Amino acid sequence: MSSTPDIDALPKVMGEDGTFNAIDEDIDLSGTPIEAWAALLFFWALGLTVFYQFFTRYVLNDSAAWTEEIARYLLIATVFVGATIGVAKNNHIQVDFFFRFMPPWLSRGMALLADVLRIAFLGAAVLLTGQMMARMENYKMTIVDLPMNLVYGACLAGFAAMFVRALWVMRIHWRRGYSVLERPESTMEDR
Repeated sequence: MSSTPDIDALPKVMGEDGTFNAIDEDIDLSGTPIEAWAALLFFWALGLTVFYQFFTRYVLNDSAAWTEEIARYLLIATVFVGATIGVAKNNHIQVDFFFRFMPPWLSRGMALLADVLRIAFLGAAVLLTGQMMARMENYKMTIVDLPMNLVYGACLAGFAAMFVRALWVMRIHWRRGYSVLERPESTMEDR
């Protein structure tokens, strides 16, 4: 018995008349969180800035000096705002090896402790970033005459969004009675 599929039984992509007959599924962006759109906006601004830098350097042979600095700051904003998506999906790096060998009561306690420590860390990051912004309110960017607090503001917004999402994740873990550390096969959509 052969394990190869019958070619005639498979759906045909090319019709008899030579037309392409594939139908794409509808795209649903309704579940895309606001921080994903913000990260996408920063990413596109970064891409356009880098393209402008490439164009002025290699096509016009007169590089725009401001593009490197602005690209660096847009990358920072993309990372900090985009990290919120990882917190919301609860898919940052984690070690669940030991959770397989712990008794359920200890596993639950450790998962709860992980949620509390994440919230505490992100809350402290929000406070410290705010304090740093207050102390550096008169600092300007090196080439572009803009305040450095724009950059730190993006970091603060990212930390604040991560803090709120971490609270949301802990609430979901509390309501359903387990976290992804206890059941690695679960996702945030499993409610």
